[in-house]
Amino acid sequence: MARGLFSRAWLSKTYHFQARLSYIRVKYLFLTWLAVFVSSWVVYVQYSTYSELCRGRECKSIIVYTGSWGDHDGVIKCHLTDILHYELGDELEPKKEVALFDKPTRGTSVEKFKEMVASHLKAKVGEQANLSSLVGLIFSLADSNKDGHISLPEAKSTWALLQLNEVLLAVVLQDREHTPRLLGFCGDLYVVERVPHTPLYGLSLPWPMELWIPTGMRRNMDQWFTPSWPRKAKIFIGLLELIEDIFHGTFGSFLMCDMRASTFGYTNRHDLRLVDGRRVVAEEAFKQAMILQRCEDDKDCVYGVDCRTSCNRAEHRCNAEVAQPNLARACGALKDYLLRGAPVHLQKELDKQLFACMALKGSAEQMEMEHSLILNNLKTLLWKQISHTNDS
Repeated sequence: MARGLFSRAWLSKTYHFQARLSYIRVKYLFLTWLAVFVSSWVVYVQYSTYSELCRGRECKSIIVYTGSWGDHDGVIKCHLTDILHYELGDELEPKKEVALFDKPTRGTSVEKFKEMVASHLKAKVGEQANLSSLVGLIFSLADSNKDGHISLPEAKSTWALLQLNEVLLAVVLQDREHTPRLLGFCGDLYVVERVPHTPLYGLSLPWPMELWIPTGMRRNMDQWFTPSWPRKAKIFIGLLELIEDIFHGTFGSFLMCDMRASTFGYTNRHDLRLVDGRRVVAEEAFKQAMILQRCEDDKDCVYGVDCRTSCNRAEHRCNAEVAQPNLARACGALKDYLLRGAPVHLQKELDKQLFACMALKGSAEQMEMEHSLILNNLKTLLWKQISHTNDS
């Protein structure tokens, strides 16, 4: 009898133990599954965010950071905000989510995509440009893995990149030396060669100090830490050459609408590089956008920092022609930079030529001979001074 009671008690305890053990196992399995599920979700979200960033959905502001691309130091950039149509004012189509990666759609043939690209480039650079050659360069860029075919992702990415002034300029000037080389891209993330010295000049100060320093004093301070004068002359010659490259080039004319020091940099050999090409816009696109811009005064007709037109007050529309060519604005922006430290015997003539340069009005096309004469005179004057030095 006692043995029977003991057996039943033992079985009861065993049952409860097994039941508890099963409960613990189920709980453990549930917690393990939950942990795996949460971890998987986090990984998915992170991957999704990354892939969306690569496709540009999350690329709503300028992102710039350094990295490496093979043997090259690179700068990785991501921005969709430099499309000219969205920046000229509230009267134009309001700024909205840019759905660049919706084109081309699945099923689009290569020939149809080529027509899309040609039409877009024609609107950007105008009729006079060598469109067939430019389309060929774009298609060479689009074939990123160099397999001889353009996949739908490559086509979508190329279309998004074509909306960016900087990328179009990099393609147009890929055989020249004054823009960093485009190394690769993914979505509208793209990599260009890193320029070791940026900005061109200027001190980086804490913002409280910026508020208290007078403008004139700050302008002088910016010139304290610059290369020797022969090296500055070489850098300025590089800027003149860049202006030549984008004036009536093979693929049309471009306007440099930001001449601030932060737009430029230079190499260890003191060769100029354009490090921020977001405000270098095809002249045809600039004109088409300007004539759509409503205005009350000339101050309403500005693109970027430096490109200005006049306001037709009778029609309340901006005029198409830029007020000053690239050369005049470059001379005005870098006058102090170039004159500081110049040889004494050169200062009077250099100041005279810079003044003549800054006095240029209207588009370069309207004054082509005078524009070319002033540019060549400046280059000749500077080369004579530095051609015999190691800095050249």
